Amino acid sequence: MLDDKKAILIDKIKSVIIEMIHYADELPDVNYSEYISQKLGYDYTYLANVFSEVKGVTIQQFIITHKIEKVKELLLYDELNLTEISYKLHYSSVAHLSNQFKKLRVFPLLFTNS
Repeated sequence: MLDDKKAILIDKIKSVIIEMIHYADELPDVNYSEYISQKLGYDYTYLANVFSEVKGVTIQQFIITHKIEKVKELLLYDELNLTEISYKLHYSSVAHLSNQFKKLRVFPLLFTNS
């Protein structure tokens, strides 16, 4: 029963993140932890602990992975340059965005069963 509740919560966390990054016109102005916590009505530390325990990666890593996927999508289908994309996805600079691409190699299997 407890595992079912955790699985449902994980699905809700993933849905909030995917909706936030892939389907919202703008990313939220509040930080992601606050946004996710508000959307789901749980303390972020609790959400982060459950997510890490079940998925084996942090919520932050999951967010980074989806942001990079969004960057790839924007590069392929939009007429935005890297500077515009980095601004749209709230990166502090193109260099920061580039570093996120490099970090992604650390957890490339994140999308497995996502």
